[in-house]
Amino acid sequence: MSDKFIPLSVPNLKGNELKYVTTAVETEWVSTGGPYVAEFEQKLADYVKAKGAVACQNGTAGLHIALLLAGVTREDAVIVPTLTFIAAVNPVRYIGAEPIFMDCDDSLCLDPEKLERFCREECDMADGVLTERGTGRRIQAIVVVHVFGNMADMERILEIAERYHICVVEDATEAIGTYYTEGKYKGMYAGTMGDVGVYSFNGNKIITTGGGGMIVSRHEDYLAHAKQLTTQAKSDELYYTHDEIGYNYRMTNLQAALGLAQLEQLEDFIKVKERNYTLYQEKFKDVEGLELLSFRDGIRSNKWFYGLNCKSFKIGRDELIQYFSENKIQTRPIWGLISRQKPYLKSRAYEIEKALEYWRYVVNIPCSTNLGEEDVETVVEALKKAGKREG
Repeated sequence: MSDKFIPLSVPNLKGNELKYVTTAVETEWVSTGGPYVAEFEQKLADYVKAKGAVACQNGTAGLHIALLLAGVTREDAVIVPTLTFIAAVNPVRYIGAEPIFMDCDDSLCLDPEKLERFCREECDMADGVLTERGTGRRIQAIVVVHVFGNMADMERILEIAERYHICVVEDATEAIGTYYTEGKYKGMYAGTMGDVGVYSFNGNKIITTGGGGMIVSRHEDYLAHAKQLTTQAKSDELYYTHDEIGYNYRMTNLQAALGLAQLEQLEDFIKVKERNYTLYQEKFKDVEGLELLSFRDGIRSNKWFYGLNCKSFKIGRDELIQYFSENKIQTRPIWGLISRQKPYLKSRAYEIEKALEYWRYVVNIPCSTNLGEEDVETVVEALKKAGKREG
């Protein structure tokens, strides 16, 4: 086995990052002012074909603002997935609203069939407002997470949301570059079909600014309001007049400089992700009991993370992760279901079944954009040896 450490997902900074950041430092535009922020906003909006974009400090801040734009208040409920990173849910509680947890389908994204059944059988519709039966809370929004760069079933979800008058917040923090290749939303990117979409540029994402995020929307008034909310809600820049509670959520010029350089390479990064995913697929054919999770038909996914289902493998998930670690290969289990986390144990969880299955058996394997063919081979060889171990 190689002595080289193979990380799960790390940045690839081999483009114009140093050049642009150096320019920002030399011109002394390093904080939230500076030309790179506006340029990054415009170029990202152009890339995903959005009306505009508003940069923010991270994806979590973006989701907080998105829920405010969607009109969520402390009296409301928000439908959220249980299979996701907790940052998709915590902003609901920042506002004081209550999450209602929904199961996933085989895409790992929110299950539209259970969503529709919940709205039909567990809620009441009156005067254009959907309320949860029993609590009387208004169902104001749905947070849809495009898990691992897959695409949720947006055709079904948006049809349900329109019927029940629910705002849709797209958590596309893992899915920048993913778009439909067929169907009603052909050519549309993850994050641009709902009322508000959010991207993340955390260090492990396909493109990174170290930290940082971006808000997009098909509503121009939402974009204007997002800009105001993320900049402390100033209504008068000179006299520091504020007409509502705002937030210090702006992205810095240094981060935006990194982001521009990363965005220039995004399509090349996706090609590498696709190549390595195909390599893994081919090589796993010889490994009994393993399944590389697929991506939805009819989309071009950015294939951010690769999920390996080890349900039928000779050794269990935790033993497999430990074996990888012993061989200097970083892997991780899927997130612990949010509905089972301590802060949310009293929140409603609706028919959570499939998410439990995937939580028990999915392992994420190395997927960085600087992952070479030899690295893929090393990971596969480790799996083959793990499968031959005596239980």
